[in-house]
Amino acid sequence: MKNEINTNQISGSRIAETLRDEILSGALAAGQRLRQEDIAERFGASRQPVRDALRLLEGEGLVTLIANSGAWVAKLSESECAEAYQIRERLEPLLLRASIPNLTPTQLAKLESLVSAIELSTDLESFLRLDREFHLLSYAGASKGMLSDLVERLWNTTQHYRRAFRNVVKPNESNITQFEHRIIMDAIARKDSDQAERALEGHIRRTRIELAAHRELFS
Repeated sequence: MKNEINTNQISGSRIAETLRDEILSGALAAGQRLRQEDIAERFGASRQPVRDALRLLEGEGLVTLIANSGAWVAKLSESECAEAYQIRERLEPLLLRASIPNLTPTQLAKLESLVSAIELSTDLESFLRLDREFHLLSYAGASKGMLSDLVERLWNTTQHYRRAFRNVVKPNESNITQFEHRIIMDAIARKDSDQAERALEGHIRRTRIELAAHRELFS
């Protein structure tokens, strides 16, 4: 990964932006060590903006910082991942309910196009990117605050496990995912918050149960 940005004035937020993209795309793997000196050399930056970037990513749930030890791409144990999904099952339907009444016609049209794009996606990274965009956009009608911040953090911390899960998913499970997206989208379009909540909760729960059946993903 040598896509250097040639500037001595690079900010921590700029470094964080690049590292964030690499973590979410899987270019930086869960549990991978992040050495400050290597990052500073790569970006032609001093240690301070690197430290700022790592603290920012820690706040987003993407990096784990251990005092007097270093930084790593965040990694969850099997029990931590199960707990994160259980929290998502409760919180995301709540956030979706708050969002639905405020979604604009433009956002609804975009959500519909994302569902169609997910169905046509043929590679893992496209699916993950589109799936993330669909769900986070569906929450865009809710006010920014503690709930939305926590949901996005949970999405970040479980990204690696969605990627690992999709690598082992059976073809019929992909069809189920697409069907669930359609049910959620239909409920959103009709502003049926009760149905949307139930569909989303089941959608997240199914992934949690399937992840639990693949314990090798956490080794």
